[in-house]
Amino acid sequence: MSEERTGPVAFPATVSQFGKDEPLPPRHDVRAGPLTAVLEGGDLRYVKLGAETVVLRLYAAIRDRNWDTIEPRFLSHELDRDDDTFSVRFVAENVGNDVDFEWQGSITGTPDGVITATMDGVARKNFLKNRIGWCVLHPMSLAGVHATVETPNGAVEGSFPDLISPHQPFVDMRSIAHAAAGGEIVIRFEGDLWEMEDQRNWTDASYKTYSTPLRLPYPVEIHEGDRVWQRVTIEARGGDTAMLVAGGPVRVAVDPARGRTIPPIGLGVASHGAPLGEEDLSLLRALQPAHLHLTLDLTELGWRESLARAQQEAAALGAALAIEAIAGAGGSGLSDLAGALSGSEVAVARVLVFADGQLVTDDAVLIAARQAFAQAGVETLVGGGTRAFFTELNRATLPLDAMDVVSYTLNPQVHAFDNASMTETLAAQPETVRSARTIVGDRPLVVGPITLRLRFNPNATGPEPKPAPGELPSSVDYRQPSLFAAGWLAGSINALGNAGVDGLTYFETTGWKGLIERRDHPLRVAGFHSWPGMVFPVYHVLADVADFKRGQILPVTLGDGLRVQALALRDGDWVRVILANMGDESLSVSLEIPGASAVTVRRLDDRTVNLAATDPAAFRASVQPIGATDGAVMVDLPPFGLATVDVQSAAV
Repeated sequence: MSEERTGPVAFPATVSQFGKDEPLPPRHDVRAGPLTAVLEGGDLRYVKLGAETVVLRLYAAIRDRNWDTIEPRFLSHELDRDDDTFSVRFVAENVGNDVDFEWQGSITGTPDGVITATMDGVARKNFLKNRIGWCVLHPMSLAGVHATVETPNGAVEGSFPDLISPHQPFVDMRSIAHAAAGGEIVIRFEGDLWEMEDQRNWTDASYKTYSTPLRLPYPVEIHEGDRVWQRVTIEARGGDTAMLVAGGPVRVAVDPARGRTIPPIGLGVASHGAPLGEEDLSLLRALQPAHLHLTLDLTELGWRESLARAQQEAAALGAALAIEAIAGAGGSGLSDLAGALSGSEVAVARVLVFADGQLVTDDAVLIAARQAFAQAGVETLVGGGTRAFFTELNRATLPLDAMDVVSYTLNPQVHAFDNASMTETLAAQPETVRSARTIVGDRPLVVGPITLRLRFNPNATGPEPKPAPGELPSSVDYRQPSLFAAGWLAGSINALGNAGVDGLTYFETTGWKGLIERRDHPLRVAGFHSWPGMVFPVYHVLADVADFKRGQILPVTLGDGLRVQALALRDGDWVRVILANMGDESLSVSLEIPGASAVTVRRLDDRTVNLAATDPAAFRASVQPIGATDGAVMVDLPPFGLATVDVQSAAV
């Protein structure tokens, strides 16, 4: 379904906040004796013993033949709880992409510190599946912690991996036990064989224990009437009793005396193919993008036209080109690309090369690229890495000696799609950089394109289903024009910039995956809330960074990264901090900057987002003075609101 929007629209607050005209799922605090947790639908989150999170999430996953997650619809849902027990029982159906599965679920917590989750389901027709069953997410804070795993062949001693493990750290699991908060956590698994993977490979902030080992062939046909039964038990043995903490200001601390160079930040060329108009070019010039990232499939017709358009736009923006080239057999097309680049006045920052159908750069295509560019006299960095997730880089044997630069991509929605899970990924992003450095050494390491959704599904075992009429393509996220996306972007730049990457690429210039909505047609899909020429909130985060481009990025200490994200920059004795409320509750932030004085704030929230979208210059001029006391600035943030705080610091 499409509708025509020719000008600004007064969207409901939730649309501006997180992209949908509906409330977020309700959450309920529950307790099982010494354990506390948060119940959301059929998921249990943030199970804590004392102040320590021992299970990040317990949920049931139904994955189709392409690893797409089929979300549940609850047919019934009943919750009972008191001071130290709870019980939730529900019936859910997961229907979509040929999957049709109905199941009864229950999660109970008892005063002795035991939580039990049971699934009993049935297939309502024949379909192909890659996974059906419970998943347990262990928090990445367990890195290096010793664990004992029971298997059919006896006990296995090991540890949660420190560096990101390319392969399963534990297999054939019946239970796992580890120390926590002065006691012990024991998790038992029934109904299948289970194994663990290091989900930091995909920037999930967790290790995941799941059922049905990946060594078994998939997809598997499940037949109408087939049943799936599983049970997971989480038991706390001893340890501290978890306390429900009363609300208060969230602390964010900045050290203006430390910092590193802000990495060059570029944008993707708009994949919709329409050229940039002068109005968009004017807005984008203010961002001073370091490069435009262009994906060129040299096996397809039309790549020359795409290159010419990108060169024209890069020249107009004063940016270099960063090319992701997909070559044919034997490196065919690379000589033509080198010839097309020869003599161009637009600088080429790098060329990342891949063979058609391959996710990782191999020797042959790299040798062909080096020869082609040398013969054409094109001076640029030649390298590669992976077109997909960090995990492919982690598992590959790369021809590093012949690579000038190494790259991988990121997105926060490989396994989960809700706001909280996406926010959790920000803590895992620097872990990919830390592990990548052990692989690539001191070679330049660039990350991108970084997108909210997958650019393409590298693990598909069949064709991608086409979107139904009125639905968004799988590569588009309805949150792109939202405040949440802006907060996530600020957190990502903080995470990766402070981890020491050498370059970043975010989103696209314009369109559904960009910073500014297209101006060339008024038709809009109902699920994507925008209007022609709308400037998205993510634009203003990059504009804030561009103002401090010649400065440094500063480390920040986040009191609660699930609630508040922050990005701190310094230029001279001025410090800029972007604060972002990542949730749907108003909160206060205590921003600590030594020697703070002369403080101003600009607010980007559901009250100012329309001004920011229609008149960016007027919005960016809308700063107000704010007080500071003993190096602390108190900033109130409405749901999903951002605040850009500029501080003159005597401590610099």
